[in-house]
Amino acid sequence: MRSLLLGRFFSLLLLSVCAGSAMAQGVIKIGEINSYKAQPAFLEPYKKGMELAVEEINAAGGVNGKKLQLITRDDNASPGDAVRAAEELLSREKVDVLSGAFLSHIGLALGDFAKQRKVFFLAGEPLTDKIVWQNGNAYTFRLRASTYMQVAMLVPEAAKLKKKRWAVVYPNYEYGQSAAATFKQLLKAAQPDVEFVAEQAPALGKVDAGAVAQALADAKPDAIFNVLFATDLAKFVREGNTRGLFQGREVVSLLTGEPEYLEPLKDETPNGWIVTGYPWYGIQTPEHKAFFLAYHRKHNDHPRLGSVVGYSMIHALAAGMTKAKSTESEALVNAFRGLRFSTPFGPVTFRAQDHQSTMGAFLGRTKNEGGKGVMVDYRYIDGAKVLPSEAEVKKLRPANP
Repeated sequence: MRSLLLGRFFSLLLLSVCAGSAMAQGVIKIGEINSYKAQPAFLEPYKKGMELAVEEINAAGGVNGKKLQLITRDDNASPGDAVRAAEELLSREKVDVLSGAFLSHIGLALGDFAKQRKVFFLAGEPLTDKIVWQNGNAYTFRLRASTYMQVAMLVPEAAKLKKKRWAVVYPNYEYGQSAAATFKQLLKAAQPDVEFVAEQAPALGKVDAGAVAQALADAKPDAIFNVLFATDLAKFVREGNTRGLFQGREVVSLLTGEPEYLEPLKDETPNGWIVTGYPWYGIQTPEHKAFFLAYHRKHNDHPRLGSVVGYSMIHALAAGMTKAKSTESEALVNAFRGLRFSTPFGPVTFRAQDHQSTMGAFLGRTKNEGGKGVMVDYRYIDGAKVLPSEAEVKKLRPANP
Protein backbone atom coordinates (compact mmCIF):
# COMPACT_ATOMS: atom_id res chain seq x y z
CA MET A 1 0.00 0.00 0.00
CA ARG A 2 2.78 2.35 0.98
CA SER A 3 4.66 1.71 -2.26
CA LEU A 4 1.44 2.32 -4.21
CA LEU A 5 0.92 5.66 -2.49
CA LEU A 6 4.54 6.62 -3.08
CA GLY A 7 4.17 5.67 -6.73
CA ARG A 8 1.11 7.89 -7.08
CA PHE A 9 2.88 10.73 -5.25
CA PHE A 10 5.86 10.61 -7.62
CA SER A 11 3.54 10.34 -10.63
CA LEU A 12 1.67 13.46 -9.53
CA LEU A 13 4.96 15.22 -8.83
CA LEU A 14 6.21 14.35 -12.31
CA LEU A 15 2.99 15.56 -13.89
CA SER A 16 3.24 18.80 -11.92
CA VAL A 17 6.85 19.36 -13.02
CA CYS A 18 5.95 18.66 -16.66
CA ALA A 19 2.96 20.99 -16.52
CA GLY A 20 5.09 23.69 -14.93
CA SER A 21 7.69 23.22 -17.64
CA ALA A 22 5.03 23.51 -20.37
CA MET A 23 3.69 26.68 -18.78
CA ALA A 24 7.21 28.10 -18.52
CA GLN A 25 7.80 27.40 -22.19
CA GLY A 26 4.29 28.54 -23.14
CA VAL A 27 3.38 30.65 -26.13
CA ILE A 28 2.98 34.35 -26.82
CA LYS A 29 -0.41 34.95 -28.40
CA ILE A 30 -0.65 37.76 -30.94
CA GLY A 31 -4.24 38.80 -31.59
CA GLU A 32 -4.70 40.28 -35.08
CA ILE A 33 -7.84 41.86 -36.54
CA ASN A 34 -8.37 42.83 -40.18
CA SER A 35 -10.74 43.28 -43.13
CA TYR A 36 -9.71 40.06 -44.87
CA LYS A 37 -12.90 39.55 -46.86
CA ALA A 38 -13.28 43.22 -47.79
CA GLN A 39 -9.67 43.96 -48.85
CA PRO A 40 -8.17 40.66 -50.05
CA ALA A 41 -5.74 42.21 -52.57
CA PHE A 42 -3.69 43.71 -49.74
CA LEU A 43 -4.51 41.42 -46.85
CA GLU A 44 -3.90 38.00 -48.36
CA PRO A 45 -0.22 38.87 -49.01
CA TYR A 46 -0.15 40.64 -45.63
CA LYS A 47 -1.19 37.43 -43.88
CA LYS A 48 1.49 35.50 -45.79
CA GLY A 49 4.06 38.05 -44.61
CA MET A 50 2.95 37.60 -40.99
CA GLU A 51 3.13 33.82 -41.29
CA LEU A 52 6.66 33.98 -42.70
CA ALA A 53 7.80 36.19 -39.82
CA VAL A 54 6.25 33.91 -37.19
CA GLU A 55 7.92 30.90 -38.80
CA GLU A 56 11.33 32.63 -38.88
CA ILE A 57 11.13 33.83 -35.28
CA ASN A 58 9.96 30.48 -33.93
CA ALA A 59 12.66 28.61 -35.88
CA ALA A 60 15.24 30.87 -34.22
CA GLY A 61 13.96 30.02 -30.74
CA GLY A 62 10.98 32.33 -30.36
CA VAL A 63 10.84 35.38 -28.10
CA ASN A 64 12.01 35.28 -24.49
CA GLY A 65 12.01 31.47 -24.71
CA LYS A 66 8.42 31.27 -25.98
CA LYS A 67 6.99 30.52 -29.42
CA LEU A 68 4.71 33.01 -31.15
CA GLN A 69 1.13 32.05 -31.99
CA LEU A 70 -0.85 34.22 -34.40
CA ILE A 71 -4.64 34.34 -33.90
CA THR A 72 -6.52 36.31 -36.58
CA ARG A 73 -10.08 37.61 -36.80
CA ASP A 74 -12.02 39.25 -39.64
CA ASP A 75 -13.64 42.56 -38.73
CA ASN A 76 -16.07 42.56 -41.70
CA ALA A 77 -14.91 46.12 -42.45
CA SER A 78 -16.96 47.24 -39.43
CA PRO A 79 -15.60 49.18 -36.42
CA GLY A 80 -18.20 47.53 -34.17
CA ASP A 81 -17.22 44.04 -35.31
CA ALA A 82 -13.55 44.92 -34.87
CA VAL A 83 -14.07 45.96 -31.25
CA ARG A 84 -16.13 42.83 -30.55
CA ALA A 85 -13.34 40.73 -32.08
CA ALA A 86 -10.78 42.50 -29.89
CA GLU A 87 -12.86 41.82 -26.79
CA GLU A 88 -13.19 38.14 -27.72
CA LEU A 89 -9.45 37.81 -28.40
CA LEU A 90 -8.67 39.21 -24.95
CA SER A 91 -11.33 37.44 -22.91
CA ARG A 92 -11.56 34.04 -24.63
CA GLU A 93 -8.23 33.58 -26.41
CA LYS A 94 -6.22 35.42 -23.73
CA VAL A 95 -3.98 37.11 -26.31
CA ASP A 96 -0.99 39.09 -25.06
CA VAL A 97 -1.20 41.95 -27.58
CA LEU A 98 -3.53 43.31 -30.25
CA SER A 99 -2.40 44.20 -33.76
CA GLY A 100 -3.53 44.76 -37.32
CA ALA A 101 -6.30 46.84 -38.95
CA PHE A 102 -6.39 48.09 -42.53
CA LEU A 103 -9.20 50.64 -42.80
CA SER A 104 -8.51 53.90 -40.98
CA HIS A 105 -11.83 54.19 -39.15
CA ILE A 106 -11.36 50.66 -37.83
CA GLY A 107 -7.82 51.49 -36.73
CA LEU A 108 -9.22 54.44 -34.77
CA ALA A 109 -11.87 52.25 -33.13
CA LEU A 110 -9.25 49.68 -32.07
CA GLY A 111 -6.94 52.44 -30.84
CA ASP A 112 -9.73 53.78 -28.64
CA PHE A 113 -10.46 50.23 -27.40
CA ALA A 114 -6.77 49.79 -26.52
CA LYS A 115 -6.84 53.05 -24.58
CA GLN A 116 -9.95 52.06 -22.63
CA ARG A 117 -8.70 48.56 -21.85
CA LYS A 118 -5.07 49.61 -21.33
CA VAL A 119 -3.83 46.95 -23.74
CA PHE A 120 -0.96 47.30 -26.22
CA PHE A 121 -2.07 47.73 -29.85
CA LEU A 122 0.22 47.90 -32.89
CA ALA A 123 -1.68 49.29 -35.90
CA GLY A 124 0.01 47.81 -38.95
CA GLU A 125 -1.65 49.40 -41.95
CA PRO A 126 -4.29 52.11 -41.21
CA LEU A 127 -2.91 55.39 -42.52
CA THR A 128 -4.96 58.13 -40.86
CA ASP A 129 -2.83 60.63 -38.94
CA LYS A 130 -5.34 60.70 -36.09
CA ILE A 131 -4.16 57.30 -34.84
CA VAL A 132 -0.92 58.80 -33.52
CA TRP A 133 -1.82 62.49 -33.39
CA GLN A 134 -5.30 63.84 -32.56
CA ASN A 135 -6.54 60.49 -31.19
CA GLY A 136 -3.12 59.26 -30.07
CA ASN A 137 -2.84 57.39 -26.78
CA ALA A 138 -0.24 55.64 -24.67
CA TYR A 139 -1.11 52.11 -25.81
CA THR A 140 -1.31 52.59 -29.59
CA PHE A 141 1.64 52.56 -32.02
CA ARG A 142 1.54 52.63 -35.83
CA LEU A 143 3.94 50.91 -38.23
CA ARG A 144 3.19 52.10 -41.73
CA ALA A 145 4.07 55.48 -43.27
CA SER A 146 0.99 57.61 -42.58
CA THR A 147 -1.26 59.64 -44.84
CA TYR A 148 0.63 62.82 -43.89
CA MET A 149 4.02 61.20 -44.54
CA GLN A 150 3.13 59.87 -47.98
CA VAL A 151 1.38 63.07 -49.04
CA ALA A 152 4.44 65.01 -47.84
CA MET A 153 6.53 62.84 -50.19
CA LEU A 154 4.24 63.63 -53.14
CA VAL A 155 3.70 67.37 -52.64
CA PRO A 156 7.21 68.57 -53.63
CA GLU A 157 6.78 66.67 -56.91
CA ALA A 158 3.30 68.14 -57.36
CA ALA A 159 4.62 71.66 -56.77
CA LYS A 160 7.35 71.16 -59.39
CA LEU A 161 4.63 70.65 -62.01
CA LYS A 162 3.58 74.30 -61.55
CA LYS A 163 -0.06 73.48 -62.29
CA LYS A 164 -2.57 75.99 -60.97
CA ARG A 165 -5.95 74.26 -61.27
CA TRP A 166 -6.22 70.96 -59.36
CA ALA A 167 -9.03 68.44 -59.00
CA VAL A 168 -9.16 65.98 -56.10
CA VAL A 169 -10.82 62.56 -55.88
CA TYR A 170 -10.86 60.37 -52.78
CA PRO A 171 -12.92 57.67 -51.01
CA ASN A 172 -15.29 59.30 -48.55
CA TYR A 173 -14.08 57.92 -45.22
CA GLU A 174 -11.34 58.81 -42.74
CA TYR A 175 -8.32 57.85 -44.87
CA GLY A 176 -9.51 59.62 -48.02
CA GLN A 177 -10.72 62.70 -46.19
CA SER A 178 -7.45 63.15 -44.31
CA ALA A 179 -5.34 62.53 -47.43
CA ALA A 180 -7.25 65.14 -49.43
CA ALA A 181 -7.13 67.70 -46.60
CA THR A 182 -3.38 67.21 -46.09
CA PHE A 183 -2.65 67.46 -49.82
CA LYS A 184 -4.57 70.73 -50.12
CA GLN A 185 -2.89 72.15 -47.02
CA LEU A 186 0.67 71.21 -48.00
CA LEU A 187 0.35 72.12 -51.69
CA LYS A 188 -1.18 75.49 -50.79
CA ALA A 189 1.81 76.14 -48.52
CA ALA A 190 4.26 75.16 -51.28
CA GLN A 191 2.35 76.93 -54.08
CA PRO A 192 0.11 79.72 -52.74
CA ASP A 193 -1.59 80.46 -56.09
CA VAL A 194 -2.99 76.93 -56.43
CA GLU A 195 -6.76 76.52 -56.96
CA PHE A 196 -8.84 73.44 -56.22
CA VAL A 197 -11.54 73.49 -58.86
CA ALA A 198 -13.27 70.14 -58.34
CA GLU A 199 -13.67 67.54 -55.63
CA GLN A 200 -15.24 64.09 -55.87
CA ALA A 201 -15.69 61.87 -52.80
CA PRO A 202 -17.47 58.60 -53.66
CA ALA A 203 -18.25 56.04 -50.96
CA LEU A 204 -15.52 53.44 -50.45
CA GLY A 205 -16.04 50.51 -52.81
CA LYS A 206 -19.04 52.13 -54.50
CA VAL A 207 -17.54 54.57 -56.99
CA ASP A 208 -19.66 55.54 -60.00
CA ALA A 209 -16.49 55.92 -62.00
CA GLY A 210 -18.10 57.27 -65.17
CA ALA A 211 -19.86 60.08 -63.31
CA VAL A 212 -16.73 60.88 -61.26
CA ALA A 213 -14.48 60.99 -64.32
CA GLN A 214 -16.94 63.16 -66.20
CA ALA A 215 -17.33 65.60 -63.30
CA LEU A 216 -13.56 66.01 -63.07
CA ALA A 217 -13.25 66.48 -66.85
CA ASP A 218 -16.00 69.12 -66.82
CA ALA A 219 -13.99 71.20 -64.32
CA LYS A 220 -11.06 71.35 -66.78
CA PRO A 221 -8.30 70.94 -64.18
CA ASP A 222 -4.61 71.17 -65.07
CA ALA A 223 -3.81 68.23 -62.76
CA ILE A 224 -5.51 65.63 -60.56
CA PHE A 225 -4.76 64.30 -57.10
CA ASN A 226 -6.17 60.78 -56.69
CA VAL A 227 -6.64 58.81 -53.47
CA LEU A 228 -8.85 55.98 -54.81
CA PHE A 229 -7.40 52.48 -54.48
CA ALA A 230 -8.24 48.81 -55.12
CA THR A 231 -11.37 48.18 -57.25
CA ASP A 232 -12.34 51.87 -57.06
CA LEU A 233 -9.01 52.78 -58.67
CA ALA A 234 -9.39 50.19 -61.44
CA LYS A 235 -12.85 51.49 -62.35
CA PHE A 236 -11.67 55.11 -62.24
CA VAL A 237 -8.68 54.39 -64.49
CA ARG A 238 -10.86 52.56 -67.00
CA GLU A 239 -13.43 55.36 -67.21
CA GLY A 240 -10.75 58.06 -67.19
CA ASN A 241 -8.95 56.38 -70.07
CA THR A 242 -12.21 56.00 -72.01
CA ARG A 243 -13.04 59.69 -71.58
CA GLY A 244 -9.52 60.97 -72.21
CA LEU A 245 -9.43 62.44 -68.69
CA PHE A 246 -5.71 61.81 -68.24
CA GLN A 247 -4.53 63.01 -71.66
CA GLY A 248 -2.37 66.08 -71.28
CA ARG A 249 -2.98 66.12 -67.50
CA GLU A 250 -0.58 65.30 -64.73
CA VAL A 251 -1.86 62.91 -62.07
CA VAL A 252 -0.44 62.58 -58.57
CA SER A 253 -1.76 59.44 -56.91
CA LEU A 254 -1.44 57.98 -53.42
CA LEU A 255 -0.59 54.25 -53.10
CA THR A 256 -1.09 53.53 -56.83
CA GLY A 257 2.44 52.15 -57.23
CA GLU A 258 1.70 49.35 -54.77
CA PRO A 259 1.55 46.07 -56.75
CA GLU A 260 -1.76 45.20 -55.07
CA TYR A 261 -3.35 48.08 -57.00
CA LEU A 262 -1.00 48.60 -59.96
CA GLU A 263 -0.79 45.03 -61.26
CA PRO A 264 -4.57 44.58 -61.75
CA LEU A 265 -4.61 47.59 -64.12
CA LYS A 266 -2.61 45.53 -66.67
CA ASP A 267 -2.81 47.11 -70.15
CA GLU A 268 -4.97 49.97 -68.81
CA THR A 269 -2.08 51.23 -66.66
CA PRO A 270 -1.63 54.97 -67.26
CA ASN A 271 1.84 56.29 -68.00
CA GLY A 272 3.60 58.94 -65.96
CA TRP A 273 1.48 59.20 -62.83
CA ILE A 274 3.51 60.33 -59.81
CA VAL A 275 2.87 57.72 -57.13
CA THR A 276 3.94 56.15 -53.88
CA GLY A 277 4.37 52.39 -54.06
CA TYR A 278 6.56 49.32 -53.83
CA PRO A 279 8.77 48.32 -56.81
CA TRP A 280 9.68 44.90 -55.41
CA TYR A 281 11.44 43.94 -58.65
CA GLY A 282 14.12 46.60 -58.37
CA ILE A 283 15.12 46.90 -54.70
CA GLN A 284 18.67 45.61 -54.35
CA THR A 285 19.42 46.16 -50.66
CA PRO A 286 20.63 43.15 -48.63
CA GLU A 287 17.60 43.39 -46.28
CA HIS A 288 15.12 43.30 -49.14
CA LYS A 289 16.92 40.57 -51.06
CA ALA A 290 16.87 38.31 -47.98
CA PHE A 291 13.16 38.99 -47.44
CA PHE A 292 12.29 38.48 -51.10
CA LEU A 293 14.08 35.14 -51.29
CA ALA A 294 12.52 33.85 -48.05
CA TYR A 295 9.03 34.96 -49.12
CA HIS A 296 9.38 33.46 -52.59
CA ARG A 297 10.73 30.21 -51.15
CA LYS A 298 7.74 29.84 -48.82
CA HIS A 299 4.93 31.11 -51.05
CA ASN A 300 6.27 30.67 -54.61
CA ASP A 301 5.18 34.22 -55.39
CA HIS A 302 6.61 37.72 -55.21
CA PRO A 303 5.80 39.91 -52.22
CA ARG A 304 3.31 42.77 -52.31
CA LEU A 305 3.45 45.76 -50.02
CA GLY A 306 1.02 43.98 -47.71
CA SER A 307 3.62 41.22 -47.39
CA VAL A 308 6.20 43.76 -46.18
CA VAL A 309 3.77 45.33 -43.69
CA GLY A 310 2.62 42.01 -42.19
CA TYR A 311 6.18 40.67 -41.98
CA SER A 312 7.54 43.88 -40.44
CA MET A 313 4.68 44.14 -37.93
CA ILE A 314 5.42 40.71 -36.45
CA HIS A 315 9.16 41.44 -36.33
CA ALA A 316 8.42 44.77 -34.61
CA LEU A 317 6.33 43.00 -31.96
CA ALA A 318 9.10 40.43 -31.44
CA ALA A 319 11.72 43.17 -31.11
CA GLY A 320 9.57 45.08 -28.61
CA MET A 321 8.88 41.99 -26.50
CA THR A 322 12.55 41.07 -26.52
CA LYS A 323 13.51 44.56 -25.37
CA ALA A 324 10.76 44.60 -22.71
CA LYS A 325 11.54 41.00 -21.61
CA SER A 326 7.77 40.87 -21.17
CA THR A 327 4.39 40.95 -22.90
CA GLU A 328 2.81 43.20 -20.27
CA SER A 329 1.27 46.25 -21.90
CA GLU A 330 3.04 48.87 -19.76
CA ALA A 331 6.41 47.22 -20.36
CA LEU A 332 5.73 47.06 -24.11
CA VAL A 333 4.75 50.73 -24.24
CA ASN A 334 8.05 51.68 -22.62
CA ALA A 335 10.01 49.32 -24.88
CA PHE A 336 8.39 50.56 -28.09
CA ARG A 337 9.20 54.21 -27.40
CA GLY A 338 12.40 54.64 -29.38
CA LEU A 339 12.46 50.96 -30.44
CA ARG A 340 14.74 50.33 -33.42
CA PHE A 341 14.25 47.16 -35.47
CA SER A 342 14.94 45.74 -38.93
CA THR A 343 12.54 45.61 -41.89
CA PRO A 344 12.91 44.72 -45.59
CA PHE A 345 13.21 48.50 -46.14
CA GLY A 346 16.07 48.81 -43.64
CA PRO A 347 16.17 49.90 -40.00
CA VAL A 348 13.07 51.62 -38.61
CA THR A 349 12.44 53.43 -35.31
CA PHE A 350 9.22 54.07 -33.38
CA ARG A 351 9.31 57.71 -32.30
CA ALA A 352 8.83 58.24 -28.56
CA GLN A 353 6.89 61.49 -29.03
CA ASP A 354 4.03 60.18 -31.17
CA HIS A 355 4.47 56.38 -31.51
CA GLN A 356 4.83 56.65 -35.30
CA SER A 357 7.43 54.49 -37.01
CA THR A 358 9.89 55.95 -39.49
CA MET A 359 9.16 53.32 -42.15
CA GLY A 360 9.25 55.12 -45.49
CA ALA A 361 7.88 54.52 -48.98
CA PHE A 362 9.02 54.52 -52.59
CA LEU A 363 8.21 57.48 -54.83
CA GLY A 364 8.23 57.20 -58.62
CA ARG A 365 6.14 57.21 -61.79
CA THR A 366 3.90 54.59 -63.35
CA LYS A 367 4.71 52.97 -66.68
CA ASN A 368 2.72 50.65 -68.92
CA GLU A 369 5.44 48.19 -69.86
CA GLY A 370 4.06 45.80 -72.46
CA GLY A 371 0.62 45.69 -70.85
CA LYS A 372 1.97 45.47 -67.32
CA GLY A 373 1.99 48.23 -64.71
CA VAL A 374 5.35 49.00 -63.10
CA MET A 375 7.05 51.84 -61.27
CA VAL A 376 10.03 53.63 -62.86
CA ASP A 377 12.37 56.43 -61.77
CA TYR A 378 11.70 55.51 -58.16
CA ARG A 379 13.58 56.23 -54.97
CA TYR A 380 13.08 55.37 -51.32
CA ILE A 381 12.18 58.22 -48.98
CA ASP A 382 12.94 57.65 -45.30
CA GLY A 383 9.84 58.35 -43.23
CA ALA A 384 11.89 60.29 -40.68
CA LYS A 385 12.52 62.98 -43.31
CA VAL A 386 8.84 63.80 -43.82
CA LEU A 387 7.55 63.66 -40.25
CA PRO A 388 6.73 66.90 -38.43
CA SER A 389 8.96 68.10 -35.61
CA GLU A 390 8.40 67.29 -31.95
CA ALA A 391 7.12 70.84 -31.37
CA GLU A 392 4.53 70.45 -34.13
CA VAL A 393 3.46 67.03 -32.81
CA LYS A 394 2.87 68.54 -29.35
CA LYS A 395 0.23 70.80 -30.92
CA LEU A 396 -1.47 67.84 -32.61
CA ARG A 397 -1.33 65.11 -29.97
CA PRO A 398 -3.20 65.17 -26.65
CA ALA A 399 -1.13 65.95 -23.58
CA ASN A 400 -0.08 62.95 -21.47
CA PRO A 401 -1.60 60.39 -23.86
